[in-house]
Amino acid sequence: MEIVIGLTAIAVAILIGLGALGVGIGMGLLGGRFLEGSARQPELAPMLQTKMFLVVALLDAVAMIGVGIALFFAFANPFVDQYIDGLERIAADVVEEIASE
Repeated sequence: MEIVIGLTAIAVAILIGLGALGVGIGMGLLGGRFLEGSARQPELAPMLQTKMFLVVALLDAVAMIGVGIALFFAFANPFVDQYIDGLERIAADVVEEIASE
C-alpha cells in the first residue's frame, strides 16, 4: 500500500507543478502580447486590458481545478481501495488454494 500512496504523492506533485508551470508560461505570453498590442494601439488599451484580465482569470481557474484534483487524490485516494480489494482477492485465492490441498 505504501507504493500506491507514494506514487500518488508523486502524481500530485507533478500535477500541481506542471499546472503552475503552464499557467506561468501562459500569463507571461499573455502579458507580453498585451504590452505589444497596447504599444501599437494605445487607444485600445482599456479593451485589451479587460480581455487580458478575463483570460488571466480563466488561466487561474485551470490551475485551481488542477489543485482540486490533486487534493482529491491526496486525501480521498480511490486507488487505495482498489489496492486493498485486490489484496483481499489474492488472499482469498491463496486461502482457497491451501484449503484444496
